[in-house]
Amino acid sequence: MASLFSSPLSSRSLSLLINLFFSFLIFLHFSSQDSPHPKSIRKLNSLAGGDSDSCSGGLAALDDHFSKCSYVRSQSKCGSQGYIDYLKIFFCIFGQSPVLGHLVLSIWLFVLFYLLGDTAASYFCPSLDSLSKVLKLSPTMAGVTLLSLGNGAPDLFSSIVSFTRSNNGDFGLNSVLGGAFFVSSFVVGTICMLIGSRDVSIDRNSFIRDVVFLLVALCCLGLIISVGRVSIWFALCYLSIYLLYVGFLSVSLFLERKKRISNQILRGREDLAEMGVPLLGYVGDEKPPEKPAQEQEIKILILDTPKRKPSCFSVLMSIVGLPLYLPRRLTIPVVREEKWSRPCAVVSTAIAPVLLTELYCSHYSGSSRNLIFYVVSGSIGLILGILAYLTTEKSHPPKKFSLVWLLGGFTMSVTWTYIIAQELVSLLISLGNIFGISPSVLGLTVLAWGNSLGDLIANVTVAFHGGNDGAQIALSGCYAGPLFNTVIGLGVPLVISSLAEYPGVYIIPSDNSLLETLGFLMVGLLWALVIMPKKKMRLDRLVGGGLLAIYLCFLSLRMARVFGLLDIDRPVVNL
Repeated sequence: MASLFSSPLSSRSLSLLINLFFSFLIFLHFSSQDSPHPKSIRKLNSLAGGDSDSCSGGLAALDDHFSKCSYVRSQSKCGSQGYIDYLKIFFCIFGQSPVLGHLVLSIWLFVLFYLLGDTAASYFCPSLDSLSKVLKLSPTMAGVTLLSLGNGAPDLFSSIVSFTRSNNGDFGLNSVLGGAFFVSSFVVGTICMLIGSRDVSIDRNSFIRDVVFLLVALCCLGLIISVGRVSIWFALCYLSIYLLYVGFLSVSLFLERKKRISNQILRGREDLAEMGVPLLGYVGDEKPPEKPAQEQEIKILILDTPKRKPSCFSVLMSIVGLPLYLPRRLTIPVVREEKWSRPCAVVSTAIAPVLLTELYCSHYSGSSRNLIFYVVSGSIGLILGILAYLTTEKSHPPKKFSLVWLLGGFTMSVTWTYIIAQELVSLLISLGNIFGISPSVLGLTVLAWGNSLGDLIANVTVAFHGGNDGAQIALSGCYAGPLFNTVIGLGVPLVISSLAEYPGVYIIPSDNSLLETLGFLMVGLLWALVIMPKKKMRLDRLVGGGLLAIYLCFLSLRMARVFGLLDIDRPVVNL
């Protein structure tokens, strides 16, 4: 997606559209500060002393948009969790035209999903890739640590925001579990249905290892949810499950590689002995074999492939992403050769400390030391900008202190990912209040689907076109990714939340549907774990059909409960 912004857009119509976009946002911001309508005062006062515990409950008791506008202004429980107050915009500006309000919020939801994925793809993952090269990590360690962190960044930061910023731990739990369920059931089921007739099989040991570790993590999480509280020590133990997985994977791959090398050496010696060729070097004027002509032709075709003209969709994405492209570009240091810009690097080092200060102060608004923080951070940024100007070249990225630059880029990409995830969570919670739907349901569906859409497209494509190797990579990602999100994506917020309550314990939000989601998720994993070995590890349509049926059954049950078609929580009265 980074290529969408590679060429500047100088069209006058595009500039006009962007200016109108910003003007519209500014108008919405200031229009939402108008005074409430006087007709709603008496009804609002009668509800102020009511026993409604949630914002959606109070809104459901009101009839007209004037009363709802006054209610969201006066109730702290309806306050915004992000930078934009969506409830005030919807009820106070679009109160008389809710269809237009729904359309605006839906478009903004799509924009936030796009920006979250684009930030991870264009800034977060490249910085992780460069860090892995500088730190000289092996491909295996880089894959299970940095690559998993890059792919799971949206889920991780959305979960952290829901626990720490929005105080909606059930929202974070449902979003992570919903994403893990979607990937391990729906995505795997789709792959099996598409390539079920090709007789494609995967490695037995890798499959069993990933599924068993995921089941262990889910059992521990189920224990935490059942108890309803977690201490800092138990949260750290839960977080260590992924460390055990990384260690077990590294040892198994090391032993497998050692065994493979030994077998190759033995086979090579036997072949050379039969051919009468010495073990050292080449004989006489023999040269190493050249690369196949087919490979050379492929490279020539790749080099000679003409550049395609940008499509309407790419231009649309450029228009959507342009308003936030410059703020990210001017605050995230990019040290890649093809993206290097000395002015942007100098400006990013100067502005980055101020952005970090803004993020910190937004969590502690009203502090009298905010001005001091901004002055100190501005001074630090000025010093860093001068140093960056004196120690960098125009033609290439800095070769000295490259690790410092990479760590700076990683930190700022994390900051932007967190900011966008915070706004996304805030919007989903506001939509839950608008529609009268529990935010946890939106986390289980909308947020989980949005964050997992990339996994669906990438894994299905790799499995469909990659043969046995592609299927192996896709299936490994479908289980290793949810394992990372489940352990790290929930373990880190649990550690942060329990550390804030130390020496006490962190109380898990009560949500009866969490154990239900866990149960269906584990049923899907057990189905694949039992049927796949019986099918000799072939991606059979029976496996895919069962996984899709399990996921659709769970989704239908949850939607029936949301819309009141099924109420299994109602107590049974004995006659």
